[in-house]
Amino acid sequence: SLELKSVADIALVGYPSAGKSSLIAAISAARPKIAEYPFTTLVPNLGVVEIGEHRFTVADVPGLIPGASQGKGLGLEFLRHVERCAVLLHLVDGTSETVAEDYQTIIGELEAYGGELADRPRITVLNKIDAMDEELLASAYAELKKACGGPIMMMSGVAKTNTVDVLRALRGEIDANRLRETAGEEEAPWQP
Repeated sequence: SLELKSVADIALVGYPSAGKSSLIAAISAARPKIAEYPFTTLVPNLGVVEIGEHRFTVADVPGLIPGASQGKGLGLEFLRHVERCAVLLHLVDGTSETVAEDYQTIIGELEAYGGELADRPRITVLNKIDAMDEELLASAYAELKKACGGPIMMMSGVAKTNTVDVLRALRGEIDANRLRETAGEEEAPWQP
């Protein structure tokens, strides 16, 4: 049997309605269906992003839910597309009342799926900052920062706020990943 997997440099992961489709529509020529209800995206959408002279592909993967790694919903089908991507962009909906829990659920699903997904280079972004007042933004940022334990970025895919900064960070991760792969190939012993 053959299994088709999307190949992209970046995979957008997150809960349904985290803003993945809005982001790919804002940064590329892709025109996915965008609506205010979960599971609008039913198949991965690919977009080509150009920043300066650099070009890379982004996969908008349908939202993940608890149990996706065990096949709940269409989770396994979605996670298979993420396997081939070099870097993950983890979008977290800043307007959610459970920011930290949403973040941990997606991380848990990536870890439970197995392979190298949990260790894949990842950029975490608090999204939808255009829909938040300063108090809610500060609270959501602190909650996500505590859950993540590492750097996080903030943006609005719809308003295109800070999207260029996120794209530059992604470009840096792609370059770093290619350097790691090249170094690994050079160190590998030759075999006839």
